[in-house]
Amino acid sequence: MNLFNDIRAIVIEALNAMAEAGELPQGLDLSNVAVEPPRDPAHGDMATNAAMVLARSAAMKPRDIADRLAARLTDPRISAAEVAGPGFLNLRLAPVVWHDVVRAALRQGVDFGRSDMGAGLRVNVEFVSANPTGPMHVGHVRGAVFGDALARLLAFSGHDVTREYYINDGGAQVDVLARSAYERYREAHGLEPEIREGLYPGDYLIPVGEALKEKYGDSLLDRPEEEWLAEIRDFATECMMAMIREDLALLGVQMDVYSSEKALYGTGRIEAAIKQLESQGLIYRGVLEPPKGKLPEDWEAREQLLFRSTAHGDDVDRPIQKSDGSWTYFAPDIAYHWDKIDRGFDQLIDVFGADHGGYVKRMNAAVKALSNGRVPLDIKLVQLVKLFKNGEPFKMSKRAGTFVTLRDVVEEAGPDVTRFIMLTRKNDAALDFDFAKVLEQSKDNPVWYVQYANARINSVLRRAREAGIDVDDSTLAAADLTTLAHPAELALAARLAEWPRLVEHAARAHEPHRVAFFLYEIASDLHSLWNRGNDEPALRFVQEGDAATTQGKIALVRAVGVVISSGLGILGVTPMDEMR
Repeated sequence: MNLFNDIRAIVIEALNAMAEAGELPQGLDLSNVAVEPPRDPAHGDMATNAAMVLARSAAMKPRDIADRLAARLTDPRISAAEVAGPGFLNLRLAPVVWHDVVRAALRQGVDFGRSDMGAGLRVNVEFVSANPTGPMHVGHVRGAVFGDALARLLAFSGHDVTREYYINDGGAQVDVLARSAYERYREAHGLEPEIREGLYPGDYLIPVGEALKEKYGDSLLDRPEEEWLAEIRDFATECMMAMIREDLALLGVQMDVYSSEKALYGTGRIEAAIKQLESQGLIYRGVLEPPKGKLPEDWEAREQLLFRSTAHGDDVDRPIQKSDGSWTYFAPDIAYHWDKIDRGFDQLIDVFGADHGGYVKRMNAAVKALSNGRVPLDIKLVQLVKLFKNGEPFKMSKRAGTFVTLRDVVEEAGPDVTRFIMLTRKNDAALDFDFAKVLEQSKDNPVWYVQYANARINSVLRRAREAGIDVDDSTLAAADLTTLAHPAELALAARLAEWPRLVEHAARAHEPHRVAFFLYEIASDLHSLWNRGNDEPALRFVQEGDAATTQGKIALVRAVGVVISSGLGILGVTPMDEMR
């Protein structure tokens, strides 16, 4: 049930009737006619822009259209249609409309708000994709939570979603990992490790060294690097990926697919992707202009193999091959995205750290070229998380071995708190994560505030059951809801009605933080109604000696609980029935 779509359908029907009666020209484009919450709730329950968006094409004054449309809106669900300003039309809905929303939430349960908007569209969401050189740090947490919540949101709105992790195991960093692991292997044999500059010094490689000793004994000691590098590289990478999988599981993230960058090399896939671009006249040998500003010391003008990414919206063309004939980092990324296109996805979403902002235009250009514009790519940049501990910023450095890991954060704050807080800001806005604040019990802590609302709802249900009142969802859905007449109660029901619309808008915008914001708002409404009941007995959810009225009021709060549970499910957070 999407009440906004239902009321829009009534408006569209009235506009068509006006056209048939000669009150409007025939054949007007009605696609931009919208029904939305008014900016000021005092103006009504919903508002439509119909008169404003049709005025020019109809060659009429907006107010004239609005007046005639208001007269046509005779559906019993609309109790009043009031023209405002130059031609906006504010609508007030009958109380039975809000009662029906409550019933719909109770009958549909966790499916209330679920949408078929995606129509089975196949979407690939690639996220995390951390280098397999160590455990994930707090900077990766936000991308993991955002990507997983976005995947859940898209699935809830009718998309066919694949979660994918791209293992960056084809670059020089995995050779560094192998050399670092070899030193820990030597350490496992009682030798002093030589953790020279440029190697990874973290203690997380000590168990890898022990595992290498168990597998190879002392057979690799004092052997030249070329004899052990490839084997230890694969072994250490697998160990790191096992650690990463465990860390993601701690956060409640499960990937559907793990794709390897290394698997693209030597298979002809990179060459085939470049050839595909070449067939479109997008690959050429040329010399790039020097970068703007101060030139790097190692910059020199040289002929390179280039991708004409400017043909698809990029600022400059991009090199795909180094002067020594090896591929740039961009080349396997092109092949990897071509592989995703070949796998039949209708849409691609990449979740990158903010430091990858320079990749957005070039990757969009490559995907447009490889898919002939058929497959859209949306790259979501996730800004940094500033972690505070004991009032002081906590710095991270994977190379220095002093970083805060994902596991550290989850073990300190818990997976539910971690996930919710990571979604309390839009992905491209910086986020402060203060351990003291995220664990405090106050309105300023959004995750506690929402969980407390859910716990309060469950406490009401328990109290009613103890009084012998049937509060099963099916019973509540059939209850007499006419006693829900107070403006505060109807306002809470109206907030419920916004949930299906919110899901669709958040899914279209790829913005799961909107769900977290909505949950905070509806929790605030619930707490406000609860507190008003302390002063106004008629608003209390349990009416002593009046089971019928109690059922009607509990139907409302139970419907709120349905939405909170559903929203928390999208965020990957477990609802709490009781506060500890």
